[in-house]
Amino acid sequence: MITRQKIAPNGPEFSRLIYGTWRILDDADPANCSPQALLSRFKACADMGITTLDTAEIYGVYKVEEAIGSALRLDPAFRSKIEIVTKCGIYIPCEFHPDRKVAHYNVTAARIIKSAEKSLRFMGIDEIDLLLVHRPDWLTSADETAEGLNKLLKDGKIRSAGVSNYNTHQFDLLNSRMDQPLVTNQIEFSLLHMDPIFDGTADQCQRHRILPMAWSPLAKGVLMDKTDPAAARLHAKAAELSAKYNGATLDQLAYAWIMAHPSCPLPIIGTNKLERIQAVVKAADIRLDREDWYGLWEAAKGHGVP
Repeated sequence: MITRQKIAPNGPEFSRLIYGTWRILDDADPANCSPQALLSRFKACADMGITTLDTAEIYGVYKVEEAIGSALRLDPAFRSKIEIVTKCGIYIPCEFHPDRKVAHYNVTAARIIKSAEKSLRFMGIDEIDLLLVHRPDWLTSADETAEGLNKLLKDGKIRSAGVSNYNTHQFDLLNSRMDQPLVTNQIEFSLLHMDPIFDGTADQCQRHRILPMAWSPLAKGVLMDKTDPAAARLHAKAAELSAKYNGATLDQLAYAWIMAHPSCPLPIIGTNKLERIQAVVKAADIRLDREDWYGLWEAAKGHGVP
């Protein structure tokens, strides 16, 4: 069962699992990328309780937001049943911007506002539920970034603001300049990327009582590659635990492992296949015993706890 949770004291309420749209245009069959096909998938997710969509202006080389908009325009009433998260700040050379020579970050106030307004236009919506700064821009001051986010909040173009891939110091600095506190940090977190547990990021989220969003919960697919030594150990551990958890697969246990952390991360699902999404939904009902959680940690690390 997919529950809903308020992600921060001043933040929106999201579904416990989030549908990620990074690769929705990567399907080999163009029919699966049509507006109708995408709308059907979004509705199927919503029927399963996954009502929050995660995207970014750079996804699909700046094409995914437009694809989402084309889907939503087929059924405007569906917009009220979902929450939309998007991100801004990464700019790369591409067919739309042949003048750009070097990939770079830009989270100046003017750029943030321009990007958010473009996202609103591309997706055909009046308000973004959550806008994230995609990555820190080392050439922009916290005052400048906050100025753009604060104006978008004041103007009602975004309901809430957050960050992605920020370390604890970067988060605290930007948060100190916000009129309305940041509501999340979207971070890489998986059995094969445990940095948030050790670098203070997950602890910081608990301190601020905000829920992090976890991208790449299957470690960019490496978790399913049995030729990888750590993944191979995890497959063996999952086989050992499967019967105890009603036949759970490694990917289901991997999602359950993330969600068991006390910072209560919201994992982002990255597949286009409905059957795999349905399988992930079952992970929300898995409650790992403490020793099993540490057993998966040990398998991933290849050694016991210190």
